[in-house]
Amino acid sequence: MGIQDILEGKKQWRAHVARVNALPPDYRIVYKEMQKYLFKVGPVDLEDGNLLSGIVDFFEEGVAAGKGVLELTGPDVAAFTDNLIKDSQTHADVYRESQGG
Repeated sequence: MGIQDILEGKKQWRAHVARVNALPPDYRIVYKEMQKYLFKVGPVDLEDGNLLSGIVDFFEEGVAAGKGVLELTGPDVAAFTDNLIKDSQTHADVYRESQGG
C-alpha cells in the first residue's frame, strides 16, 4: 500500500464521516452503535468499506422518506446488525480455521 492509497483511504473515510454527521441525531446514535459492534465482531468484508457505506445509504433513504431510524432497523438494532453480517466470515472465523479448529 503506497502513500497515495493511504491518502485516498483517509479522504474516503473523511467523506464517510461527514455523511454520518449529516444524519439526524437518532440515526447517528444508531449508526455509531452499529459501527462499534461491527468493529468489535470484525466481519472480514468490513474492510472494503461497502458495508458501512451501505448502512449510511440505507439511513439516508430513510431520512428522505421521513422515517425514524427504528422504523428501518426494528426495535432490536443488534439483531438487525447481526442479520446484515450473518453470511460474512469474521476475523475470529479466519483465526479458528488457521488453528485447525
